[in-house]
Amino acid sequence: MELGSSGPARPVGRGRKAQAAVRAATLAELVDRGYAELTVEGVAQRAGVHKTTLYRRWKDRASLVVDALAEHFATDIPIPDTGAVETDLQALAQALVQSMSGPVGRAVQTAMYSDAGRLPEIAEARRRVFADRFQRAEPVIARAIERGELPADTDPVELIKTLAAPIYFRLLVSPDPVEEGTADQAVRITLAAARAGALTRGSGVAVKATEAGTGQA
Repeated sequence: MELGSSGPARPVGRGRKAQAAVRAATLAELVDRGYAELTVEGVAQRAGVHKTTLYRRWKDRASLVVDALAEHFATDIPIPDTGAVETDLQALAQALVQSMSGPVGRAVQTAMYSDAGRLPEIAEARRRVFADRFQRAEPVIARAIERGELPADTDPVELIKTLAAPIYFRLLVSPDPVEEGTADQAVRITLAAARAGALTRGSGVAVKATEAGTGQA
């Protein structure tokens, strides 16, 4: 998604065109200013709409950011259908690497994993973004199960978490750069775990039960 330049834009009217302009302006403001300095007024000026137009659809700054991020990642990380689970997961992993390494992805990391991440609205944005990814990835796993490439009780959520984990580790924890090979490694790890039965629905329940017991100890 191409971000708009700073400064006022030409009026864009209402409807879908205005919504698209507002979402793009929200992401651009997030990149340029960060969440702490992002304002409804600044987004409206950048999008070329009156702020009352924004309030008809979005009640506040938080809802603007949540909606813009969810829409961005829905289009930035499309759901592949290549005919094979390995190439589907490669496409997903590579799209995630490219998205999170770009300007919007870096701004999202700063907002979600810094002090701002403690704000309820940012926590909600993070929840919605990941929930959207899990939901849209489910057909990929369902098709792989139908083709006999994965165990029948493979848990789509656990599989996508496993796929994303090596990528986010490099992005947020390790000093090692995120490279093209990072996505390939994530796919190999995920497929090996899934085919070994480590990512089935039963295994996920077992893990949660173990975690719950540990927490009570």
